[in-house]
This record gives sequence, structure tokens and C-alpha cells, in this order.
Amino acid sequence: MSGNRRKAFLVSIALVSGALLMTACQDSDKAADTGAAQGSSSATASGDAATPSGAPAAGGGQGTGKGSGAAGKASGAAGRGSEEGAGSGADTGNGKREPVGQRCGANDISWNTRSETQAGGYILISAKAKPGITCVLPAALPTVAFGSDGTEAGPAEQAVGEQITLSGTTTAYAGVNPKSTNGDGGKELDSIIVAVGDDDADPVSLKVGTITVDKPVVTNWHTSATDAVPFG
Repeated sequence: MSGNRRKAFLVSIALVSGALLMTACQDSDKAADTGAAQGSSSATASGDAATPSGAPAAGGGQGTGKGSGAAGKASGAAGRGSEEGAGSGADTGNGKREPVGQRCGANDISWNTRSETQAGGYILISAKAKPGITCVLPAALPTVAFGSDGTEAGPAEQAVGEQITLSGTTTAYAGVNPKSTNGDGGKELDSIIVAVGDDDADPVSLKVGTITVDKPVVTNWHTSATDAVPFG
């Protein structure tokens, strides 16, 4: 995926997610108001005419239908981990699939970054589930992008890592080398965009200080910070 398409993808996903949430709330409020108004009208008219046998109660069908639709959208967004993980499992890279629970989204996680000097200098990203949340980081690279053109970090490791369940104090680490080349080229930036996979609807922007970016690479998620050094 090209840088421009990557950026556009992340922005559009974020905008669509916000729009869907607003629409769901408006539909739910509208359904409640409509059901209450029609229910009141039916009660007033009940002395004049009875509801025909087999016909839905006034307000009930519309209110339930729209409410369920909004709830369905919310459940679909919140439960995408169960849909993608528990039903199909995650590819471990060795021909096997292992079951997963609810997949983490960037907004489920408390993020932190710090600069390290090892291996020529890199950025260590740490991820911990927010209080009350248990979720799974898939056996795949984190999505890390740089700059207005959305330059995406490539893999720093050949093998795919293992999925990690985040809960409580459990912390996952990934190392980002913003400049894997030896030349003087590159662009100066001060933040990175991080997501849990390309389909994460809520990527986050993390400050990292001024860095030079040229063909960046990122490791898999690891439970030990010492394993997240992006050598090479």
C-alpha cells in the first residue's frame, strides 16, 4: 500500500468511525422519541378503536428496529476482536492457527515511547491495557507510520511473533528504527502514528522528539523490552 493511500486509509477510517458513532446515537435517541410519541398517541386513541389482531403495537416496531440497528453497529465495532479472533484464530506463521479473544484496538491501550541508544538508536514503544480491559495483540507487526505522507515501517524481523494478551500490568514492547539506511537522507519528524494492524479504526499519534526517518522498520510485539531491539 502506498504512503498516500495508507494515510488516506487511516484518516478515512477514523472519520467513518466517528460518523457511525454519531449516527448510532442520533438513531437511538430518535427511536426512543418516536416510540414514546406513538405509544402516547395509541393510548389516547384506544377508547375509539382497538388495535387489529396480529398488527404490531404502535411505536413498538419502529423503536425496537432502530434501537437494535444502532446497538448492532456498536457491538460490531466493539466486538470485532471476537469476530476476527475467536471464530477464525490467528495465523502463527507455521501453518497453525490459535484462538484469540477480543482483539485490542489502539484506544484500548495506554501507550508510552522512549528513545534508546542501542543498535544505533531506536524508539521503544510500550503498550499496556487500560484498567478493566483484557484484549489480545495479534501475532503481527504493529502498524507504525511517519509524516504527512504516511510512510509505513517495514518488518525488522523475519519471523512472525506470538499473540500477547494484555491485562493488568502485562506490557508489550515493539522497537522502531526510524532510519535503517546509512546515508544522510531522510525527513525530520517529531511524532509517529501507531495502530494495531491496518484495520484499526483508532490509530494514535505519539510524540517521540525530533527524528530522521528513512526506510523505517519495526519489530513484532514482545513481552520483554530487550527482545524488541530492531537490529539490522
